[in-house]
Amino acid sequence: MSETLSWRAPRELARWLSAIERGDAKALAKVRALYRTPSPAHVIGITGVPGSGKSTLIATLARALREAQHPVAVLSVDPSSPFTRGAILGDRIRMRDLAGDPGVFIRSLASRGAPGGLAAATADMVTALEAAGFDYVFVETVGAGQDDVAIARLAETVVVVEAPGLGDDVQAIKAGLIEIADILVVNKADLPEAQRTAQMLAAALALGFETVGHHGAAAMPAAQDVQHGWRVPVLLVSATKGEGITALIEALRQHRAWLHTSNEGLRRKRRQAEAEIYARLYAQLARYVQMHLDQAALQRWVEACAMRTAHPEEAAEALLAHVLQAIKPC
Repeated sequence: MSETLSWRAPRELARWLSAIERGDAKALAKVRALYRTPSPAHVIGITGVPGSGKSTLIATLARALREAQHPVAVLSVDPSSPFTRGAILGDRIRMRDLAGDPGVFIRSLASRGAPGGLAAATADMVTALEAAGFDYVFVETVGAGQDDVAIARLAETVVVVEAPGLGDDVQAIKAGLIEIADILVVNKADLPEAQRTAQMLAAALALGFETVGHHGAAAMPAAQDVQHGWRVPVLLVSATKGEGITALIEALRQHRAWLHTSNEGLRRKRRQAEAEIYARLYAQLARYVQMHLDQAALQRWVEACAMRTAHPEEAAEALLAHVLQAIKPC
């Protein structure tokens, strides 16, 4: 593989992403080096409940940004089968009309059961796409609902997509997704209940869901202006008709400008770095456990717990003690 990553060499870029996904040592070493060089790319997370139209919205945004000559990358994380670990990767099918544009790069990847709506390699793949010179990198999460919030530790701007007619008009609030939103989009604005859904989300924000910054920060009064904190906008959009897209792109621009001119930008980077370190620490610990776990002892504990002669907590404590002993330095 070439040492240079560029959006103008999509096949070579695809090979690098595949190498990153399978954990290739050379590719991961390159990612670590690239991470040290900041990129001007705007990383945007798109999340929301299934059926809200996330893929269609990204496709419409990509077309609009390409009209302004911006190269655009899309990472779409699809849910994996809990049995085969495979995925349909259907987002690439829904965005197939972008395939002929050399300035649009689309990559689907399976979540492989990773929690939080992202695949384990997503962050490193984003680093590679930033280094490749894309102006915008969209990351579409699984869209599995309540735990679909890992995007908050990766994206600069998080867009939560809602749609009317999905059951509960405030599903985003119940699922916790509204807490990570920088921008709320009510898609399918041509449907009769769209305006009502937008009003309920706006009312929820006014009652205290709106935050200074992001990700569980202190509540901000609804009347406070953007100079003191970011007011989460609720935008009506019809992705299929292209309506509201210009306003959404402007909101993305304004949010990024606010991050860069306020202290929140640096605070967010610190929170994201801490969360990513923890995530990778847990992953490394899990690998150590798998490497040193006494499989015979595990099966004995499985049998004991199945027969209810032991509690799973006892089993975990005993097995962990054995792992810690196995990795303890001599």
